Amino acid sequence: MFDALADRLEDAWKKLRGQDKITEANMQDALKEVRRALLEADVNLQVVKTFIADVEKAAIGAEVIAGVNPGQQLIKIVYDELVKVMGESNVPLAQAENAPTVILMAGLQGTGKTTATAKLALYLRKQQRTALMVATDIYRPAAIDQLVTLGEQIEVPVFELGNQANPVDIATQGVEKAKEMGIDTVIIDTAGRLQIDEEMMLELARVKKAVNPDDTLLVVDAMTGQEAANLTRTFHDQIGVTGAILTKMDGDTRGGAALSVRQISGQPIKFVGVGEKVEALQPFYPDRMASRILSMGDVLTLVEKAQEEIDLSDVEQMQSKILEAKFDFNDFLKQMRLMKNMGSFGSILKMIPGMNKLSTKDIEKGEGELKRTEAMISSMTLEERKNPDILAKSPSRRRRIAQGSGHPEAEVSKLIKNFTRMRGMMQQMGQGGMPAMPGMGGGMPGMGGGMPGMGGMFGQSAPPGFRGYGGGKKKKAKKNKKKKGFGNL
Repeated sequence: MFDALADRLEDAWKKLRGQDKITEANMQDALKEVRRALLEADVNLQVVKTFIADVEKAAIGAEVIAGVNPGQQLIKIVYDELVKVMGESNVPLAQAENAPTVILMAGLQGTGKTTATAKLALYLRKQQRTALMVATDIYRPAAIDQLVTLGEQIEVPVFELGNQANPVDIATQGVEKAKEMGIDTVIIDTAGRLQIDEEMMLELARVKKAVNPDDTLLVVDAMTGQEAANLTRTFHDQIGVTGAILTKMDGDTRGGAALSVRQISGQPIKFVGVGEKVEALQPFYPDRMASRILSMGDVLTLVEKAQEEIDLSDVEQMQSKILEAKFDFNDFLKQMRLMKNMGSFGSILKMIPGMNKLSTKDIEKGEGELKRTEAMISSMTLEERKNPDILAKSPSRRRRIAQGSGHPEAEVSKLIKNFTRMRGMMQQMGQGGMPAMPGMGGGMPGMGGGMPGMGGMFGQSAPPGFRGYGGGKKKKAKKNKKKKGFGNL
């Protein structure tokens, strides 16, 4: 998402190498790079001008802290200004004193508003809040069916009256139904519209007036760049919005929307969509986003995603197995699948400081290694998974696993050898040799000294960008029951 911007900013820090302090003279080249980086990321021009002026004011003449070079100090100044531009802190959803809280979803056609509605409902369910989705989009073919299907998928009820009813009536009756059911949050999915479509904008205004929402969220496609900020301002001027949800933040968007919305529209970004899956919605934290932009990773979000998937009783059991060196292939497979539930391999890597420089090719190669490993483990018997040591002593078992998985026997042997080595490393880690991430039972799922699929498990077969994170070549290692939706209630 922010790869190009991060690379440009890194060029800016290089301009200050060898300097003992930041001065007006040596700042100019660095600021030119920062300005160019922001403009190429499609950040609004006025936002760029104000941002550069604020950075320059904060930076010029600043004494370099002992042990910190000017480039590092400039990174800190830019980080602080990025956080300020994006809104300082997370702005949570409104919650009414008297239930139900009403959230009105608005947006242009094609921005993923219906999917965002379901994502928000699932997010609320994870927060132990009950939700009812209301389908008022009577214009788009199958829009109501789509919301009902999503509701069944996430086990959240949907209120709808078909595509012949008036959207205002559907919305008001939906709120009343939520009161009858004792549901604390109503999310109203409205029809997509264009700013130039006056009648549709008036209809949205009528729906808003009828239900008096506690939050009016505009769903904006992040790939529209700085235009996302202008759209938010237009909708705010005409309808009155309280925040935005940026979708498609996992795509090849250049990031301008995230940096422009708050300053141009005056309204905060409350959530970002980071994938197509219904679980892929995250609260927007300006400080965490700034860290990602500056290639510092986002460990807090990574830990939160992990904690959503982890059972504490499993953690205790895993820690016990690590201490006793009884970690087996079943445990490894379980942690690999847990990581899959957390999101794509690439999205997880980008949250880890220092891992953002991995190329798409490296990430794809790592994903391939994971799939091969899973295939080999799946070809093992239950006894072999529980007792990996018997595989080291039995060539015939290794040959059978190789044939069953479709991979060379040499790869199976390497997997078993590296797994045995990894288990010893994990025992040392569990005894205090290396701290584990909260809830991870000794590291990232399947790690044992590296990310799954990276050197720790695959030795020299690991992708080039992964070596040194738990293995690789030895010389380099030194260095470095489902409910259905309500349908028509």
